[in-house]
Amino acid sequence: MAIITIFRGTYTGGKALAESLSKELRYRLLSREELIAGVAMGVNASEDEIASALQQKPGFLGGRGRRKLQYIYCAQAAMARAVQNDNVVYHGQAGHLLLKGVPHHLRLKVVADKEYRISDEVREGDLTRDEAIHRIEELDRRRADWMMWLHGVDANDPTGFDLVVNLEHFSIPDACAIVAQAANRCFQRNPESQKIMDDLVLTTEIRAAIGLDGCVSHDRIEIEAKDGCVTIIANVRSLGDADDVRKLVRQIPGVREVQTKLETTR
Repeated sequence: MAIITIFRGTYTGGKALAESLSKELRYRLLSREELIAGVAMGVNASEDEIASALQQKPGFLGGRGRRKLQYIYCAQAAMARAVQNDNVVYHGQAGHLLLKGVPHHLRLKVVADKEYRISDEVREGDLTRDEAIHRIEELDRRRADWMMWLHGVDANDPTGFDLVVNLEHFSIPDACAIVAQAANRCFQRNPESQKIMDDLVLTTEIRAAIGLDGCVSHDRIEIEAKDGCVTIIANVRSLGDADDVRKLVRQIPGVREVQTKLETTR
């Protein structure tokens, strides 16, 4: 049992590889689009709003920027819940970062030569070559900026992945065989890794709940959950807000104990 996330650029072949892996391993297939639809329904927002939050950094952290962060936290929680007890192949943006630290999680990046990507974009998108080049470069730039803004990570850093597969040189069946073998040999779920996954689920659910509540400054919050014991370090507006945070967290299923280091900003 394992989780495979595929970080893919536009028209790199990542979706086709994900579908092949899902069939080969008999893992559930989860796409970025499905994740977005579920989050949008849960927070009563449009899919376009959630997609924007997961792709483009806000220009500033005013009301609209903070709302984007709320959506991101909800997406992280939804992603963690979706793969908590299942074998999953996920294809979309930054799945490798949403499940950071889970040992049975194989982080795969799919790349392809620029000409490979352009030809697919022209064929599928009914674009000219110059239009396809502009679209690919713009989407890649937005994603790289978003990852650096939210996670402080270079999207092109290969050390953030366990495998990097260039589909210019491998067919989908060959790439599928390589990834499947790696997943079966090196990334199988065990009790210890499942415990880490369970702690991550609780951490993301707490972060999402606090984000939606709005008591805490989103850019200054640290959460650690371990065996139901939760530690929160954050800035709050007042002592009353600090009490509200503690009460909110204690109501979340799975929380047994709450320790907080909350400072007021007033």
